[in-house]
Amino acid sequence: MLTSSVATKPHFQVLDGLRGIAAVAVVIFHFMEFITPDYHDSFIAHAYLAVDFFFCLSGFVIAYAYDDKLGSMGVRTFLKRRLIRLHPLVVIGSIIGLLTFVFDPFSKLYSVYASQTLGMFLTSCLMIPFPLVRERYFNLFHLNPPTWTLFWEYLANVLYALVLVKLPTRVLAMLTLIAACTLFYEAHRSTYLAVGFGGDNFWGGGSRVFYSFLAGMLVYRSRWIIRTRLGFGVVGLLLLLTFLVPFSKAINWLVDPLLVVFYFPFLIALGAGTPVEPALQRICTFSGDISYPLYMTHYPFLWLVLSYIEAKKPPVSELIVIMIVGVIVLILFAYIVLKFLDEPIRTYFKRM
Repeated sequence: MLTSSVATKPHFQVLDGLRGIAAVAVVIFHFMEFITPDYHDSFIAHAYLAVDFFFCLSGFVIAYAYDDKLGSMGVRTFLKRRLIRLHPLVVIGSIIGLLTFVFDPFSKLYSVYASQTLGMFLTSCLMIPFPLVRERYFNLFHLNPPTWTLFWEYLANVLYALVLVKLPTRVLAMLTLIAACTLFYEAHRSTYLAVGFGGDNFWGGGSRVFYSFLAGMLVYRSRWIIRTRLGFGVVGLLLLLTFLVPFSKAINWLVDPLLVVFYFPFLIALGAGTPVEPALQRICTFSGDISYPLYMTHYPFLWLVLSYIEAKKPPVSELIVIMIVGVIVLILFAYIVLKFLDEPIRTYFKRM
């Protein structure tokens, strides 16, 4: 997941708003995974595709912001900027994950992995995949599982700076087509696209970022911006509907790649060409601002919820209340982290 702002260029406020919708959908999806593990019973079963939307949006924003200036800026400066923008929350999320893991009052999992906790923390901060805890999904980064997407985001950024920025649009289109084929293959092989997060599905993440990042770049390079007056509300609903598509194991291998390959680039093009209503500008700005901190800080607290579920086995009605309150609290917490940690840290390093 990625955000970027360039002072010399206009900002796509609707895309900011869409990013926030996707981030909130991810949080709700993760709650629902614990409340009802069977995706067939989840009302937001396809919110795992928000990751593909993030990657596609990332490709668009990076190409928009740096295609015409990376040559004069230099690769080193570009990578410094990306590191300053992205990495503080990687470390912050790792610290939160460490604290919730060690002081989890409902689970004794820490005692099982106490001797390896320091390694888990360091690899999480440095984004070195370290799948270890098989009891809980065998995540590449157990302390803060969403870090797996940042691992691929960093690789995409490096590849962009070294290779992709120099490619003609025609070559980029050919690579995007090849990437689409690999994505369809991955969906067929895995039966869906909720892959990439764990040690047993690691390479699925490469397929997902390979296509979506290139597709986002191609949308910008092709100047495929759909001018419309639909407004943020309608475009936001079009994105939300994606996450609400019912889960069907029989056809998910086809539904997932179709949405990612065709629908998400369309939404990026539509969002880029949609002006935001004055009354909704602040909502879009707030939504975009908290999207990344929300994404990178919510999951450690979800581990506490899962431990509570395993220990107390509460009724579904109680879990729904926990989810509603939890989402609100996590959004407020993300805003606090943004204002009192992330932004000051980034400002400090920019001044350096």
